[in-house]
Amino acid sequence: MWEPPAVQPLAGDRLHLQHGPIDLVLRAWGAASAVREAYDAAIARFQTVLPELVGELAELRKPMAEKPQVEGPVAQRMVAACRPHAGVFVTPMAAVAGSVADEILEVMVEAAPLDRAFVNDGGDIAVHLTEGETLDVALAADFSRGPIPSLNGRLSLSHGDGIGGIATSGAQGRSFSLGIADSVTILARDAASADVAATLVANAVDADHPAVERRPATALDPDSDLGDRLVTTAVGSLPGPVIAAALAAGLARAEHLQRRGLIFDAALVLQGESRILGKSRPMREIRS
Repeated sequence: MWEPPAVQPLAGDRLHLQHGPIDLVLRAWGAASAVREAYDAAIARFQTVLPELVGELAELRKPMAEKPQVEGPVAQRMVAACRPHAGVFVTPMAAVAGSVADEILEVMVEAAPLDRAFVNDGGDIAVHLTEGETLDVALAADFSRGPIPSLNGRLSLSHGDGIGGIATSGAQGRSFSLGIADSVTILARDAASADVAATLVANAVDADHPAVERRPATALDPDSDLGDRLVTTAVGSLPGPVIAAALAAGLARAEHLQRRGLIFDAALVLQGESRILGKSRPMREIRS
């Protein structure tokens, strides 16, 4: 049995919600009464998110090719975000963090009129901006100096951008990766869409090289939705041409997703080198 969800106010009028593996930091701006109502709604909805997902884990761990059948609102978001990618191996779990962020943000916005808000689920962020509002987001995705990423960019989102989700994935993240990217950050219409796209683009940043160590996912986690597929466990120093080829493969995947209208933009980082799709104003403001 899980412990009850933890609720903790943070500095800067933020709110921390944690339940099992789900760890959210959120903030809303607006009238004081509206912010309180939005936070109360977020807390109430958060109570049931983890039990709902646990009840449908068997379906959520199935590849999209097997057409998972789910009922819960968050689970349905996960499946919907992954459905456009059914031609490659992916399970709805690729969109879990972004889908939770989208769900909590939606109940906040429905509960009260907010000027702007965000819900950050471990780096996968759902964003709400009304006309005239902006939100600055720092990117810390450069692992070239050690295990703690350094700041390597900043985004300034506005209502007119149409961006409602930011997600980051890679071999340095908290989830397994089939690729070797330090990080891939995606901008999309919602956090669930950004989440699955970041996973797939990060998987595409790959190389067959002796410096890359891999193990079957089930050897690390018997319940992994990736089964016996090899996941990256360590990446040693790579020569420049290998880095360039891996980033080019990832950028090609991102361009494909952008042409299909599934993402707005992408930034890819591997061992101090970066590539930026640069299709939107926020990403064009980043220096590679």
